[in-house]
Amino acid sequence: MAALGDENITVILQEKLKIILEDKPIPKPGNNEVQIEMHSVGICGSDVHYWQKGSIGEFILKSPMQLGHESSGVISEIGANVKHLKIGDRVALEPTVPCGSCSFCRIGRYNLCPDVECHSTPPCDGSLARYIVYRADYCYKIPDNMSFEEGALCEPLSVGIYACRRGNVALGHKVLVTGAGPIGLVSMLTAKAMGASEVCITDISAERLEFAKKIGADHTLLIDTKDVDVLSKKVQTAFGAKPDVTIECSGAQSSVELGIYSTVNGGCIVLVGMGPDKVTIPLLYAACHEIDIKGTFRYSNTWPTAIRMISSGSVNVKPLVTHRFPIEDALVAFETARSGAGGAIKVIIDCFKN
Repeated sequence: MAALGDENITVILQEKLKIILEDKPIPKPGNNEVQIEMHSVGICGSDVHYWQKGSIGEFILKSPMQLGHESSGVISEIGANVKHLKIGDRVALEPTVPCGSCSFCRIGRYNLCPDVECHSTPPCDGSLARYIVYRADYCYKIPDNMSFEEGALCEPLSVGIYACRRGNVALGHKVLVTGAGPIGLVSMLTAKAMGASEVCITDISAERLEFAKKIGADHTLLIDTKDVDVLSKKVQTAFGAKPDVTIECSGAQSSVELGIYSTVNGGCIVLVGMGPDKVTIPLLYAACHEIDIKGTFRYSNTWPTAIRMISSGSVNVKPLVTHRFPIEDALVAFETARSGAGGAIKVIIDCFKN
């Protein structure tokens, strides 16, 4: 995988199963935009999914697309009308730009905007390049005590923050997290930071559960059976009671079932994981036990909180970064993220030019 040059190496998903490097012209910022010299970009499960499958639900790859949306960098040029940023500012990027005028945007739920544009979601290009231009409003300055990698991890952390907000996680809550991938792990860390007294996390991988335990899980549960009743009893045994909130991060139907059967009467299960379009769940049980089932779609109003949580030390995301690759080795990085080789949790691509 060779680039034509190295001024603005860009990672392009040309078609399903085909990632290439391309040397694009360095873009110039327009009104209300900034040019960013990218530094750190994390590989998200959705990036891998588009690479492997070519689509996620209604979002279908129809033309080549620049990948990447967990990102940070340095402001290298300022467009007209930008007042709050200057050249040299270190920033984390919120990768969604809504219309700003619809009813959802006006009430602050801009993640539900029907005209939202999202990095590395067809047809919108992402941030895996040496240089990009982006809307200044969605670039957030990060303090000196935060690394670029931590800035990039504001994106997955925002998913955890939004999920915990949707579940109304509060002081003293017992929280079940199903799935110990990167999103499950940041949801666990966020729940603890928001005051959860105990968090139990589940997974089919003993290795991932061991990692979760090292970074703060109070309890872990290996999914070694398809019997949801057995697993639900194990959850209750771990907590000594049913959890108040379940945050489902695996997308597996069995985990949704486990969350519904495990959650306390009047509790809440938050659906974060992207699974099949249709699943069979015990809806009557949920109704009769008044278990709220809430969906999530990305996030809104989370970046300032994510930055403060990281910079204050309330959440430590550093251990999540297990592998780093230069942008020239993007395909190796994506393969590592896909396979989980070497215990990969979060793979970071370094975009800057040495």
